[in-house]
Amino acid sequence: MARVVTARIGVLRRLPLFLLIWGISALSMWVPAGYALALDDHDTSRSFLYSGLLGLFLVSTIALAASNRVPRRGTLGQLAVLLGCFTILPIFLAIPFHDALGNTTFLNAYFDMVSALTTTGADLFPDPDRLSAPLHLWRALVGWMGGLLMWIAAAAILAPLSLGGFEVTARGQPGRPVSGVAQSEQVDPRGRLLRVTRTLTPIYAGLTAVVCILLLIAGEQGLTAICHAMSVMATSGISPVGGLEGAQAGITGEMILFLFLLFALSRLTFSTDTAASGFARLDKDPEFRIGLFIVLAVAVLLFFRVWAGVNEIGGQLQPLQALHVIWGMLFTGLAFLTTAGFESANWNDAQQLSGLGTPGLVLMGLALVGGGVATTAGGVKLLRVFALYLNGAREIDRLIHPSSVSGTGGGNRRIQSDGAFIAWIFLMMFALTLALFNLLLALMGSGFEQAMVLSVAALSTTGPLIELATDVPIRLVDLSGGAKLTLCAAMVIGRLETLAIIALITPTLWRD
Repeated sequence: MARVVTARIGVLRRLPLFLLIWGISALSMWVPAGYALALDDHDTSRSFLYSGLLGLFLVSTIALAASNRVPRRGTLGQLAVLLGCFTILPIFLAIPFHDALGNTTFLNAYFDMVSALTTTGADLFPDPDRLSAPLHLWRALVGWMGGLLMWIAAAAILAPLSLGGFEVTARGQPGRPVSGVAQSEQVDPRGRLLRVTRTLTPIYAGLTAVVCILLLIAGEQGLTAICHAMSVMATSGISPVGGLEGAQAGITGEMILFLFLLFALSRLTFSTDTAASGFARLDKDPEFRIGLFIVLAVAVLLFFRVWAGVNEIGGQLQPLQALHVIWGMLFTGLAFLTTAGFESANWNDAQQLSGLGTPGLVLMGLALVGGGVATTAGGVKLLRVFALYLNGAREIDRLIHPSSVSGTGGGNRRIQSDGAFIAWIFLMMFALTLALFNLLLALMGSGFEQAMVLSVAALSTTGPLIELATDVPIRLVDLSGGAKLTLCAAMVIGRLETLAIIALITPTLWRD
């Protein structure tokens, strides 16, 4: 029996990586199929069941046809598979969604699946009642799998290639395997991928289960608790009730989500697999510390903004109201910094008390900064911001003391000599990409403000920003087909980052 199991594992290990992910996606379709069957929604159940069977049949057929071919070796090949997962796989994921919904175009279904898989969470259907419960579960599940994919890819694919933020601390050049790691990666890159998967998947699933159980204890409904648990771990911001205002757990549920959003500030909160030796302490981690500082600073500034607005209209802020306002600012600030995009139920109360509009620029700025390296959060990433801060502080120091010698603190030793330079290059590339997508959306009929919000939301993978950054929410369903495909491209680039896309153009990948 053990030999049979070992042989089957060996067969699976030899399969192309894309086929493995495709097969897992096909199997996951049976989850909403079973849920729909329990709700006596047989049409939706059949859509997911048959799509899953079709996917498994195609995977088995292609695997059988390619059984004599050796899969591509090397981490760059896995990076190309990752790109294919975010662009091609949503076509298959959209099939049961489109069939079960029945009243939308396939392009809309594809857009929604790209949004979920990249953990962007852009809501194409703002009315929660338009989707059935199994469809809400499917959207959250796809987002959850996208988050797990990034957790695994960060350690198994991006770290060996010095991409995804690792280029700031790694000794190798971006897009090329690090010396030392390169030798083991060239020998068995698939083995590393499987080891990382076996290590991180139980942690990811266990944390999701803990969030779900805590939300259920706090009084949340079953479907909402499951979807919010998966969304907070994946930082997708997908909700079956239109956000936290429709949740039943109240401020207790928000506190639970706040606690687990901290996992998106630094990878050290759940793993030390990518930490440099001697820098595995969370309290010394610059990403975690600067993330908390940004959240606290923004919350304080927004609170004084609300307080000044209340005084200007002749009102008075009661102590209990002040506590609710501060909590709303803290939670929403952390949610947008981690690119989850959850809005506290007290956020709108603060705007109504002060009579002021939504600080959309502040939310856009938080989303652009983003969370920690190798987490599910998007944006520029806190480690790059920290590297630029260290470089700026050093330059100011040299203006005052031109002959001074740089100190070697713990944070400084973690950043390589060219770390700030590489971080600056990435920031400029991010800005140019943002300008490019802003121009493309403007050419397709969007106004400047609308195009800017859409571009920032897509590149930072913060979909809820589309509804909150402007006074009038942007209706994604009204965009043209070209604009939707443009946003899909922006979401994929924002998820993989520009340096990874450039690394895929290298001749090394296509030489074989």
